[in-house]
Amino acid sequence: MVTAAKTVSHVCMHMGVSFAVMYAFTGSFALGGAAAVVEPICNVALMPLHDKAWDKILDKVAAHNLQTTMNRPSRAA
Repeated sequence: MVTAAKTVSHVCMHMGVSFAVMYAFTGSFALGGAAAVVEPICNVALMPLHDKAWDKILDKVAAHNLQTTMNRPSRAA
């Protein structure tokens, strides 16, 4: 229940910021309202692509680190 409340709070805050910024720039309630609705929809659509791109980056970094570790000469005493 707390997670749901936090999520709703986050969405409301996000939409409020979108509205406030657009209203501050344009002085239009209509454009502020449009931004408050359109911007979160774009985020929902693009976030999976962002996460997928970062997963690929992290996989490449991990593979590079593994390869570097394997190619390092051992320090036998």
